[in-house]
Amino acid sequence: MGSLFESLLLRLASAEGVRPKLNTGNRVAQVVDCPPSMAARILDGKALAAAVRASVKETVARLAARGVRPGLAVILAGDNPASAVYVRNKARACEETGVRSEVHRYGADVTERALLDRIAALNADPGVHGILVQLPLPGRINARRVLEAVAPAKDIDGFHFENLGALVAGQSKLVPCTPAGVMRLIEHAGVTLAGRHAVVIGRSSIVGKPLALLLLQKDATVTICHSKTMELQKLTREADVLVAAVGRPKLVTAAMVKPGACVIDVGINRLPDGTLAGDVDFDAVKNVAGWITPVPGGVGPMTIALLLENCVRAASI
Repeated sequence: MGSLFESLLLRLASAEGVRPKLNTGNRVAQVVDCPPSMAARILDGKALAAAVRASVKETVARLAARGVRPGLAVILAGDNPASAVYVRNKARACEETGVRSEVHRYGADVTERALLDRIAALNADPGVHGILVQLPLPGRINARRVLEAVAPAKDIDGFHFENLGALVAGQSKLVPCTPAGVMRLIEHAGVTLAGRHAVVIGRSSIVGKPLALLLLQKDATVTICHSKTMELQKLTREADVLVAAVGRPKLVTAAMVKPGACVIDVGINRLPDGTLAGDVDFDAVKNVAGWITPVPGGVGPMTIALLLENCVRAASI
């Protein structure tokens, strides 16, 4: 679980790298008449995230008129550089939208008991509407136990078992931010999901599984691929929507993509030369796909924007 969270951090902080050993996968996509020679439409996550933040700012103003100011508390433990950058980005986004934020910092020697006590206090604080435990935590701490200590109504990451269960039942209020951001990108692009074949590469509880459930809710036919999947390329070539979320640089090649497909790249990987690359070979695949997200600037900005939206939603409940 730690490596996947680290990869999400790298994506979101523009300095993160994912390292799960999974196969390429697809996301729900729409069958589109798009010749291989036609360049794909680039899905601009930065622009859409800015629109989401603007909407959040308006909602915060309406809540303020009722005497409510959404509050976000972040718990940061250890000395992971990407975590520190990501937390700073969150604080900046909160300031921009009017969400009150507080960061509780702990060293790498923090005890699990100390974190659980802090979470209990935040659960009881009426001025805190969202609690986010920044991962990864120091290795000796049971991350799942800490995450489960967060009150489900304040779990704006959507990682609590109660919120994941609600997602399975189709009754979710707080959905994991990265899958929610992916869905918003697809919907904003006008890609049809109903009846289409979506392939998701990656089966984590952070991205792959929640995303598959969200796609199912939109009536897509969903295939989840992973490290044991046989004939991966055959499956991805059938995808109308292909989502790669495994943390392997340029895993998805042009030969693996159906012409006109919607390709969403959730991964971000730092290469030996210091540059960033997604799980998709962007330069090659953009000449085959109908839509594609860049790295950086695609899914990453949407994750923080949807985190703020979840915080405001929690304050409104």
